[in-house]
Amino acid sequence: MPGKHGSGSDDHGHEKPLLDPWPDDAPRLLDPENGLDHLPNQLPGTEITPTLFLSGADAPMNQALMTRKGITLIVNVTLSHTYPIYPGVECIRVAVSDLPNARLGDHFDHIAGRIHSNRAGGTLVHCAAGMSRSPALIMAYLMKYKGVTLRQAHNWVKDRRPYIRLNTGFWTQLLDYEKKLYGKNTVKVVEPLDPLPVPKTPKLSSKYNMRQCPPSPMLSKLRRFTSLAL
Repeated sequence: MPGKHGSGSDDHGHEKPLLDPWPDDAPRLLDPENGLDHLPNQLPGTEITPTLFLSGADAPMNQALMTRKGITLIVNVTLSHTYPIYPGVECIRVAVSDLPNARLGDHFDHIAGRIHSNRAGGTLVHCAAGMSRSPALIMAYLMKYKGVTLRQAHNWVKDRRPYIRLNTGFWTQLLDYEKKLYGKNTVKVVEPLDPLPVPKTPKLSSKYNMRQCPPSPMLSKLRRFTSLAL
């Protein structure tokens, strides 16, 4: 039975559009791993539950932070970012790029199960900026083991880390996962608006053709003055 977390749940089972606004004042950074726009990793590790944390690639490199949070499992959802070696800390890599056609959904069950079975301490799930890949995996975990819908899982994570922004491919895979778990979807991805047509440049009338422009009176006077001076 789905949990009651989040104010955006749909008690009647109807699909509701899921809006994922991008604040105009949010700073952006080009992610060298895949060329997509991301926020700089300025947010520290975000607590999702008392034993589950979400971050970008910087947080796991802070050993003092890992010790303070009691982290014993790090899930690295990047292609190439290094992961640290700390005593008593297990590291798992999910080598998936932040692209719509990347098959992150293939890892939902496995990673959710590893998070759930980590009884030794806390778990940190991170990607390059903590905005797309790692939130998607955490939302899958929340659906499977916390009994919440996709809408509730999204609200849960976004309330704690406001600048998450999953790509459309991951949304589609999460929708498939929600339907697998619950038999229905509680949200739908809003289709982007069609781009505005590029205005056509109007053709100039023949009377404005440069070859037919009458000579400037000032230019004629200047030429006459120059000829006299020579």
